[in-house]
Parts: sequence; structure tokens; C-alpha cells
Amino acid sequence: MALSGLDIYKLLPKTNCRECGFATCLAFAMQLAKKAVSIEKCPYVGKDAKALLEASSLPPVRLVSVGEGESKLEVGNETVLFRHEEKFHHPCAIGFVVDDDSSAAEIRLKLDKINKFKFERVGQQLNVNLVAIRQKQDKKRFLEAVKVAQEATALPLMLMSESTESLKEALGLVPVNTRIIYNAHKGNAAEAAKLSLQFKAPLVVSEPGLEELSVATKELNSLGANDLILDTSKKNIAEKIWDLTQIRRQALKKNNRALGFPVCVIVDKDDPFQEAMEASAYIAKYAGIVLLKNVEAWQILSLLTLRQNIYTDPQKPLQIDPKLYAIGSTNKNSPVLVTTNFSLTYYTVLGEVEASKVPSYILSVDTEGMSVLTAWAAEKFTPEKIISSVNKSGVQDMVSKKRLVIPGYVAVLSGDLEENSGWTVVVGPKEAAGIPSFLKNL
Repeated sequence: MALSGLDIYKLLPKTNCRECGFATCLAFAMQLAKKAVSIEKCPYVGKDAKALLEASSLPPVRLVSVGEGESKLEVGNETVLFRHEEKFHHPCAIGFVVDDDSSAAEIRLKLDKINKFKFERVGQQLNVNLVAIRQKQDKKRFLEAVKVAQEATALPLMLMSESTESLKEALGLVPVNTRIIYNAHKGNAAEAAKLSLQFKAPLVVSEPGLEELSVATKELNSLGANDLILDTSKKNIAEKIWDLTQIRRQALKKNNRALGFPVCVIVDKDDPFQEAMEASAYIAKYAGIVLLKNVEAWQILSLLTLRQNIYTDPQKPLQIDPKLYAIGSTNKNSPVLVTTNFSLTYYTVLGEVEASKVPSYILSVDTEGMSVLTAWAAEKFTPEKIISSVNKSGVQDMVSKKRLVIPGYVAVLSGDLEENSGWTVVVGPKEAAGIPSFLKNL
């Protein structure tokens, strides 16, 4: 459990030596409580006190990471139950289960489809995160499937087998730091921990109940396996959400270290609609990894969009740089459209301008990431702000006609804006969908 500044002060030597860079031990303790400095800065803290302070500073949910570069996957290290309290830090990983009873050609085809799941939305790249190879046939077939997967995708691999022997050989086929072992349980804890330590791979622990799961994680920790991911086995959606919620509450509110790990959920449904709906519930609350069976692009895009919305900072809207953007082969006759720097607003306008095939300028005004009506109501989207953005952008030197197109919802700005800017102001459509026809008739 996190210690207060006064709790930490009681563990310090209280010499006020200033060697840590602070005037008093109390001042240092307050900074330690805020995690602004490290305990290593105190040269005189006792060994036992240091161990206690280091333990108290550990995150309630352990961070587990695999992969490198663009394929790096990090889950866990969450600090709140509810997004509005702060934010969720590490987006839920979305992956796919590939069974070894498929042919090598079928596995390659499926992985090729998975590799293409890369979407751009409001300026952010949305990607899937991992592939799980599940053993259903003999060891030889499983190893062949792992080898095909390792060659066909750069995504981290989760190796799923009940056989320790199969897992050991499969782990040798996959590069270090790109593999996860599934699964450990109370019946094979010693063997699983040995594999995890030998191959330096995170370990998925599977038990149906939270008590059994706690016992298994404690045993694995005692054996040196600390990078763990939890799984409460196959259950219906209500039972699974209860498990996910209780695990998060136990970790955050009760400081239960035995359950302080990210959670993996396997959604194994034939119907992609049902699978997407169930997966969406787990993404929202509180899965660290969600594995799917189907690989439909519409299904994955909807889940990635949901994940993006949940894992953005609720106190800081997604926004783009407030500046002038040239869309298409702009020229002196190109119209100038004014909007805000809220990402969703800008990219919606951008899509419609591109669809019109009319080369245009889009002037993004700094509204601190607010949408048009919200920014207008908050007095962040005003004639003065727009005029300042126009002057700063230099657009007046790029066009022959000094004409601004403003959103229809803020038509009330047109009079003051025209009078004070020296530009002709045209009121555009209220909805972005009307932009293509508007521009063609302008």
C-alpha cells in the first residue's frame, strides 16, 4: 500500500543532512510520497526501511511487457478503477487465437490478414497486438504452426499448450522478449516457473476462482516468476466481468499483491457479432489482453475504436496542431475553411474536403481541443481567436480572394468576424457531410 509522506518520514534517519538535495528529511519524504524522487538519494536509510519503501512504491497492477519497437506490448500498471479519476494508462491488447489444426497455408493466410489490421483514426495509428498459437494436435503439428507464425508475423506470440515439453521446444523457436507462455496452474507451477525464468517470458496463470488464482500466483512468485498475467478460465460474460472487476478492486483497494497483475480473456465465439459485443465489454472493464477467434476487419476496427476512446485521457481531448493545412493541390483560388483543433472535428472535415476533390485550405484554430459548439460556448472559438489564427498562418498571402468559410453552427460569428478581419465570411453547412456539395457550388 502507498505510504503517506509522514509514514515515509518515520522510516528515514531524520538527520537533515541535505545530501539528498532537500533541506529536511520531511521535505524529502513528501517528494518520495509523490514519487518525484528515488529513495536511492538518501545515503543513510536503513536496509529494512529501504526494502519497505521500495515495496510500497510498486504499482498495484504489475506492468508486463513483451516485444520491441512498433510491436511492443505493455499491459498492466493501472492505478484507478474509473477512467474519470485519472486515466487508464496501457491500452488493452487485442490479439487472435490461431489453432494448430489448420494447415500451414491457412495459418499464413490468417496471419497475413491480421498483419493488415492497421487503421488511422483522428491522427492516431490503431493496431492489433499479438497472436496466440494454440495446441490442439500433437507436438509436431504445434511446433510447425509456431514456426509458420514466427516467420509470418512480427507480432508477439502467446504459446498455448498443456504440455510443458511442447512449450519448451516452441519457446526455442521464438526470439527472446516476443513470447508469452500459456498456461500455468497449481498443478504445474514449478515446471511453469522454470520455463518462465529459463526463457524470460511472461506467464499466464489460469485458475477458475480468485482464491485458487491467488494461491497459484503466490507460489509462482516464491519460485521467482513475477511477470504474470491472470486468466479465470472459461465463463459466461456476467461471471467474467465480475472476476475482472474484483481482481482490479482487490489490487487497487485492498493492495492484494497476489491479484495485482493484468488479466487475459479469451472470447471464443463462432459469431463475429456476438464475439465483438462480448469483447467490447471486457475492453471496457478491465481486461489487459483480449483474444479473439474471428478476423473480420469491421469487427476489429470497431474494437480498436472503442479501445482508443476508453484509453484517451478524459481530461485532455485529442487535438491536432493548430495551423493551416493545405488539402490537395491548392492554389490562389482555393477556399479557406475554418474549424477547431479537436481531432475528431478536424479529421471529419478533412475527410469531406478530400471527398469533394476541391483543393482547399483548412485553418485549425487553437480551441484547446474543443469541438465547434463547445468551443464557441466556452468562448474559445471567437472572432478574435480566428483573426489571430488567420494572421499567424499567413494564408492571406496564399489566396487571391480573402474569403473565410465558417461552420454553420456558429453563423452568429460572421458579422463581427467580417467587420474586424477585412475578409468576406461565408457561412458553410452545419454538418460536415454537406461540405462536398457546398464546395462544388462555392
